[in-house]
Amino acid sequence: MLAVFRKTCTKARAALAGVSMMALAACDPSLVTNALPGGGAAGQSVDPGEAVPVALLLPTSDSNGGPVARSMENAVRLAVADLAGKASIDLRVYDTEGSAAVAGQKAQAAVDAGAKIIIGPLFAEAANAAGRAVADDDVVVLALSNNASIAGGNVFVMSTTFENTANRLMSYAARQGKSSAVILHQKNLGGEVGRNAFTAAASRNGMSIVDTVSYDFNPAAATAAGTRANAAMQSTGADTLLITAEAAGSLGLVAGTLDASAGQSIGLTNWDNSQVLSLPSLQGGWFATPDRGRLNTFESRYSARYGSPAHPLSPAAYDAMAAVGTLLAGGRRDALTTRALTRSNGFEGAAGIFRLRSGGTVERGLAVARVANGSMVVIDPAPRSFGGS
Repeated sequence: MLAVFRKTCTKARAALAGVSMMALAACDPSLVTNALPGGGAAGQSVDPGEAVPVALLLPTSDSNGGPVARSMENAVRLAVADLAGKASIDLRVYDTEGSAAVAGQKAQAAVDAGAKIIIGPLFAEAANAAGRAVADDDVVVLALSNNASIAGGNVFVMSTTFENTANRLMSYAARQGKSSAVILHQKNLGGEVGRNAFTAAASRNGMSIVDTVSYDFNPAAATAAGTRANAAMQSTGADTLLITAEAAGSLGLVAGTLDASAGQSIGLTNWDNSQVLSLPSLQGGWFATPDRGRLNTFESRYSARYGSPAHPLSPAAYDAMAAVGTLLAGGRRDALTTRALTRSNGFEGAAGIFRLRSGGTVERGLAVARVANGSMVVIDPAPRSFGGS
């Protein structure tokens, strides 16, 4: 999701090597426009009886994005193999070189060569450029970013968003009787987006945000923020502390001074990390996680096929192709339109169920886990279907 450190674009891309789910954010906070203004349906008509050209745009030659790009390409090829006999895919791979300008050019070239849909690019700026380049061609882009600011029109973001995670956690918290919360966040783009996601999700689930504690990223400020959060919990009587920091960022620093007995701690980022799970102040804390059973199956199949572990971001790429193939297998000429892609019952993915929303974001079926004695324990399993579908 959105980077916890305030970095240059180059440094944010370098963070991909550390497998942070936050690293796919736009480096430019001004990147807040949809790829295609307005609503309505978009997408190409296809002949499901013929091989359908699908373009995959990834920063293959980019020094920092290359490793995750290669894993994502492998995941897409695994999905194509799984579709054998069900749908015929003509996969065409384009290198965006880690450049938004090149991504726009390659997207247009792919469509000019007959591509009916685009999977990728990876970085938000590149995905935004690709979406804009092919909007007038009525081609859908399944971007592998998680930056919801580029979603809409002909662009979907496939990676889990802060909004998706916050909604899952706040829904569970409300069902457990939690009613008021303090938000602890860093003063940067990621922290502010996380704060907004928690605020909206709390309101949606009948919880009140009674105070907010923010901090600059430096050891002294982050450590002091934990103490201030303790005081805010006590003075307001809040029963929940919402934390946006990630393991690779300031989480360890703020956790060092948090009081585990002050209330229920909830993390917006993935705490399934041995260092985080061992932090005394986070014992009993909650966080969201993918469907581990399905994710483990995907990772095992990937390793067996390619002889190396899958990058943690690669399931989104598998899912993009799986959604495309599932709809094509149904024999629909409108399979690649926004109307078909946003079907209410969604799709089976590498890490659980997911569905694409009309606003261009993805909703994933997440589990809620608890930190318990240095381990992760699932306390509310990921759903196996979407209610009301």
